[in-house]
Amino acid sequence: MEQNRSIVKLTMVIVMITSFMTPFMGNAINLGIPQMALEFGVGQSLLNWVVTSYLLATAAFLLPFGRLADIMGRKKVFIIGMFLFALTALGCGFAFSFPMLIIFRVLQGIASAMIFGTSMAILTSVVPPKERGKAMGLSAATTYIGLSLGPVLGGLICSTIGWRGIFYFTFILSLVVLSLTLAKLSGEWLGAVDKFDTWGGILWIFGIVLFLYGLTDITAGFQYMVTFILGLTLLIAFVVYETKISNPLLPVRMFMSNRSFTFSNLAALINYSATFALTFLMSLYLQNVQTIGISQSGLILLSQPILMAALSPLAGRLSDRINSQILASLGMAITTLGLFFFIFLDEKTSILLVIINLAFIGLGFAFFSSPNSNAVMSSVDRTLYGVASSTLGTMRLLGQTLSMTIVALITSLGMKNLTLDSPDYVTSFLQSSRTSFIVFTVLCCIGIFASLARGRKLGV
Repeated sequence: MEQNRSIVKLTMVIVMITSFMTPFMGNAINLGIPQMALEFGVGQSLLNWVVTSYLLATAAFLLPFGRLADIMGRKKVFIIGMFLFALTALGCGFAFSFPMLIIFRVLQGIASAMIFGTSMAILTSVVPPKERGKAMGLSAATTYIGLSLGPVLGGLICSTIGWRGIFYFTFILSLVVLSLTLAKLSGEWLGAVDKFDTWGGILWIFGIVLFLYGLTDITAGFQYMVTFILGLTLLIAFVVYETKISNPLLPVRMFMSNRSFTFSNLAALINYSATFALTFLMSLYLQNVQTIGISQSGLILLSQPILMAALSPLAGRLSDRINSQILASLGMAITTLGLFFFIFLDEKTSILLVIINLAFIGLGFAFFSSPNSNAVMSSVDRTLYGVASSTLGTMRLLGQTLSMTIVALITSLGMKNLTLDSPDYVTSFLQSSRTSFIVFTVLCCIGIFASLARGRKLGV
C-alpha cells in the first residue's frame, strides 16, 4: 500500500512538471521571436511557423499516439516521447538556420503528442478514482503556473541568455522528468491488446493538418479555403472508415453510446473556442485603446491564470465529492458572465474592473477545466484512457484554433486594412472586439447546456 502511494506521488510530480513545460515554453517563445527575426533575417509570415509547426504536429499525432499507448504501453510511449522532446529542445537551441529550427519544432510537436497523449492516461491509471479530481486539479494548476511564468521568466531568459536559453531550460526539465521516470517509476500500464489502425492514422494525420492549417488563415485567400475543405473531406472519410473496422483508432461509436464522454468533450471544445482568444483581444485593447505599456499589460493579464492556478486544485478536489456535471456547468456559467461584461468595453472602462473581470473568468475556467477532465477520464474503461486523454487534448487544440479564427474573421471584416495610426482604428477595434465577445458569450451559453447534458453517470 505504501509503495502504491509513493508511485501515485511520483506520478503526480512527473505529470505536474510536464504540464508546466509546454505552456511555459509556448508563452516564453513568443517573447523570443523578435530575436529570432534579427538572427535569421526572416519576416513575420515565416516566424509564425515557429509556433504553427509545433501546434500542427502535436494536433496531428495526439490521437494516434494515445491509441498506440493503449496498445503497447503508456509508460513506454511516454519515455520515448520525453527522450525525443529533450533531444529536439537541444536541437532547437543549437539550430544554426531557420529551416533547421522549424524541422526540430515539428519533431518537438510529435514528441509533445507522445507525452500529452499518455501523461493524463498514466495519471488516471495510477490514481484511485476518488482522488482523480484532486490530481487533475494539481496538474491544471501547474499548467496555469507555466502560463503565468512564461512571460516573466521567459523575458528574463531572453534578456540575459537569448531565445536559445528557453530551449536549454526546457531541455533540463525534460532530463529531470526522464530521469525520474526511468529510475523511480516502476510498472507499465496497458490498455487493450489490439492492432493499431494504420490507415485510420494516416487519414487522421493528413486530415487534421490540412483542416487546421486551412482554418488558421481561412480569410487570407482561396488556397486556405481549398486546404480547409480538403482536410474536412479527409476527416469525414476518417469517421466513415472508423465505423467500418473492428480496431478503430477512435471508437466513433463511443460518441454515440457514451453520453458523458461525448458532451464533456463537446463542452471542452466550446469552452476553448470561447475563451482562448481572450488574451489576444485584451492585450490589443490594453495597449492600443487604453495605451498601457507592454509590461504593465502583461501584469494585468496575469490576473486570469494566477486565479486559475490558485483555484484549480480546489475545483479538482470538489469534483471528487460533487458531480462534475454541476461544477463544470457552474464554471461555464461564470465564464459566460465574464465574457458578457467584456461586450461593454470602451475607452473609459476602469482598469480595476478589467482586472476583476479577468480574475472572474479565471475563476470560471478553474471550476470548469479540472472537473470536466475528470468527467472525460472517468467516463471510459481503462483500456481507452490513452484515447480519452488524446481526444480531450485534440478538442483543446481545435477549440483554440477556432477561437483565433473567429477573431480573425470578425476583425478582417470589421477593420479591413486599418493601421494603428488610422483615426478610426479605436472605434473599429472596439466594435470588432464587441462582436467577438457577443459570439463568445453565445458559444459559452451553448456550452452550459452541453455541460449539463452530459448526465451524472461516471465510468470506471
